[in-house]
Amino acid sequence: MASSPKRSRLRVDERRRQLLELATKLFAERTYDEISVDEIAQAAGISKGLLYHYFPGKRAFYVAAVRHAARQLLDETDVEMAPGSLPDVGAMRRGIERYLAFVERSSTAYAFLLRGGMAADAEVQGIVEETRQAFLERMMAEAGAVGDPARLRTALRGYIGFVEAASLDWLEHRDLSRDELAELMVNACVSLVSSAL
Repeated sequence: MASSPKRSRLRVDERRRQLLELATKLFAERTYDEISVDEIAQAAGISKGLLYHYFPGKRAFYVAAVRHAARQLLDETDVEMAPGSLPDVGAMRRGIERYLAFVERSSTAYAFLLRGGMAADAEVQGIVEETRQAFLERMMAEAGAVGDPARLRTALRGYIGFVEAASLDWLEHRDLSRDELAELMVNACVSLVSSAL
């Protein structure tokens, strides 16, 4: 009897995860305003009431989906690097390869995270900014206490923007191989970090 709540909880968590993955797909294909709660429930194969059981409304559903996509990106791109290891080209390459593997495998979630239809929403902007800040903190820790921290922070913040824009361009055009894009990104990082340090 004691294990029943745990099994039930796992089913709730699994259903919530499935709904969030559906949200990233739906909202990446159409804008927030174009999709009704009825359509979401129908696509999920559940009642509107059950959807409201998991999320209090469409906006909450959307914001949770943005947070889910951001968490996936951070989790799947985490590469063990020792402090002070930047600019270790091999480690950078592994990190970029994992990032691009996520972008390619989860292109809908990635595009949704960066191009979501509610980009002007303060909470959505906050989630995207938290994700960028997490990447920045990760890279600053990997660089260690060397050089001018302000120069390094500025260079790495610019690099994050470059990686995002280049990844979205790659998803749209696919006129570079993943390896070519990874090489371009690594070279850009080495150049920026070297000049900042």
